[in-house]
Amino acid sequence: MNRLAQLPSVDRLLSHALVAPLIQQHGRNVITRLVRKTLAAAREAASAGHLLPDEALLIQKVGAGAAALATPNLRPVFNLTGTVLHTNLGRSPLPEEAVDALISAARNPCALEYDIETGGRGDRDDIVSELLCELTGAEAATVVNNNAAAVFLLLNTLAQRKEVIVSRGELIEIGGAFRVPDIMQRAGAKLVEVGTTNRTHLKDFAEAITPRTAMLMKVHASNYAIKGFTHVVPEVELAALAHQHGLPFIVDLGSGTLTDLERWGLPHEPTPQEAITAGADLVSFSGDKLLGGPQAGLLVGRKDLIAKLKKNPLKRALRVGKLTLAALEAVLRLYRDPDRLAERLTALQQLIRPEADIRAAAGRLLPALQQAMASLPVSVAITALNSQIGSGSLPVDRLPSAGLAIRPQGKKSGVLNRIEAALRKRPRPIIGRIEDGALLLDLRCLATHEEADFAADLAQLTC
Repeated sequence: MNRLAQLPSVDRLLSHALVAPLIQQHGRNVITRLVRKTLAAAREAASAGHLLPDEALLIQKVGAGAAALATPNLRPVFNLTGTVLHTNLGRSPLPEEAVDALISAARNPCALEYDIETGGRGDRDDIVSELLCELTGAEAATVVNNNAAAVFLLLNTLAQRKEVIVSRGELIEIGGAFRVPDIMQRAGAKLVEVGTTNRTHLKDFAEAITPRTAMLMKVHASNYAIKGFTHVVPEVELAALAHQHGLPFIVDLGSGTLTDLERWGLPHEPTPQEAITAGADLVSFSGDKLLGGPQAGLLVGRKDLIAKLKKNPLKRALRVGKLTLAALEAVLRLYRDPDRLAERLTALQQLIRPEADIRAAAGRLLPALQQAMASLPVSVAITALNSQIGSGSLPVDRLPSAGLAIRPQGKKSGVLNRIEAALRKRPRPIIGRIEDGALLLDLRCLATHEEADFAADLAQLTC
């Protein structure tokens, strides 16, 4: 007890000259709470036989705690994983036009649901619906908070207590254990699966149509591919069959892009334009994947069907706010000028970045990483890598890339885990991947203007 009495009181620490700046920066309530927590931890440690900390150490712990509380949970990272559209890292980075639009919308009142022409109430979908129709050839469009919500809304609106026919090979599961059959069940629709995993024919759909059928649906296989002895019914044939029976044909593209990626040497990805041209009545796709915008679920298609979706009470629960619409509008406007899209759309820039350019960046950063690793039993070298697009887009395709590989010398493989953890704990976390006995830092997504900051951060690294 006499030892514990040597600890300073809460008031004494709060009145210390070194604590005053902490109070000024973080607020008295925060620092008072941290002082009490720090003293309680010191008492517990002393009771277990540990030495009592002096006032300087106590104040240092309070300062460290305050700094940790002030660090945002959502903060930038260096994405060196080799996955461009990394779901866990926020998917698509926004172009500067979208960032500027976000800032303006955040700072100012906006005509979100206000019709400036008439002075009456407006529809927030109008901010982007005309652009979406122009770019896809659809009659109408609406926006919800992600593509899963878009699929849920269209099923709940058009197929509640009715049957939806889907090919067995398209009953996908994506990240987070999201499964198409589960979302159908929750939406109140009954799944009717036809065909086999690898082959489905038009007659399979035709034979499954009953008076209870609500729609024919095609789901893009977003994160896998079936190769070999396969058959998929073309969209134009499914559309014709659906319309022959007075049914809508729905296409869930999952990712979705508004441009032909083959123009830049990337593999082909189905577009909403192609689906609409083939006869699709509704198409759903994401805003934050290949489109290169913010998280959103986009629905385009027939005017009467879009109107039904917007009348569903769930639409209000799933709607997006002004920040999403501001960024989305800015990104969609970029697609009006496809000749300059690769210069302005950040996600596309990263996807088509030449391997030689990435390898040159690796050469510039190699000395900084070698210096940071100088005291550790590892080697550092430039290495050829293969990036992936990510977020379920073109899952089997790889992009030739380059980066830096950290390999242990001898059998000291545990050192890689230490380095990987140290990189993650930097003020701006550095996220790579451990693969084939090496810690790999793929530089595809590291912009040239970020290299100096990255190198400076490496100089402060301690493992």
